Amino acid sequence: MPIRKTDLINGEIYHVIMRGVDGRQIFMDDEDRWYGIFGLYEFNTTEAIVIRRQREKREKFKKELKSRKGPASADLEQPDKRTRLVDVLAFTFMSNHIHLLLKQLVPGGITAFIQKFGTGRAMHFNKRHKRKGTLFQSRFDARLINNDEYLKTVFVYIHTNPISLIEPGWKEKGIVDLAKAKEFLETYRWSSYPDYLGKKNFPSITERDFVLEVMGGFDGVRLFVDYWLDYKHYLSGKLAEAGPLRS
Repeated sequence: MPIRKTDLINGEIYHVIMRGVDGRQIFMDDEDRWYGIFGLYEFNTTEAIVIRRQREKREKFKKELKSRKGPASADLEQPDKRTRLVDVLAFTFMSNHIHLLLKQLVPGGITAFIQKFGTGRAMHFNKRHKRKGTLFQSRFDARLINNDEYLKTVFVYIHTNPISLIEPGWKEKGIVDLAKAKEFLETYRWSSYPDYLGKKNFPSITERDFVLEVMGGFDGVRLFVDYWLDYKHYLSGKLAEAGPLRS
């Protein structure tokens, strides 16, 4: 179960990373990812989680997914009247880790949310894939976002992570196919990036108003992300011109 020794500050924003134990995959397929989306909503509450009720909601969610192929669950489309632990400002699911941008709403909220989410995901994952044991590392990383410029940098970092799925090593070597990378990010379902471009992907999961204001709206979001991708494409070209390193 993910834990953290030091208290996080109420009302502050953190970049949180949850990693699979021993680097293992935490999402084996899209059904795992759908339930991860469900978990971002379902476990974000100060109320105790009743396993039986949660299982019933999950099954309802699964049926609606098959029939509608969308964000499903009527709960996600209604005003959230619960007392939430955090605001989920942004997220990206990778195969063996999760990036989250979280604002803590109640004392201990981030730790409680991560514990609930991690435990719930492990129980469902283990049952579905017939395994035992913990799914996530015992501690999660949480870095304080202390100014707007850092927020912009982390926002871009979180949402450009999936490029490694189509161009491994792009952070060091640059991006070869720029158009493909941009299209991939805009259509990658398991991220809040499409919603930040004004597309309705999982609009009820994230609270976007503050971040959109900082980023300069939908156009600003695209501008900042594209600028970083353009630079990485330029870097790829410069490294190609330089040729292989010689000892």
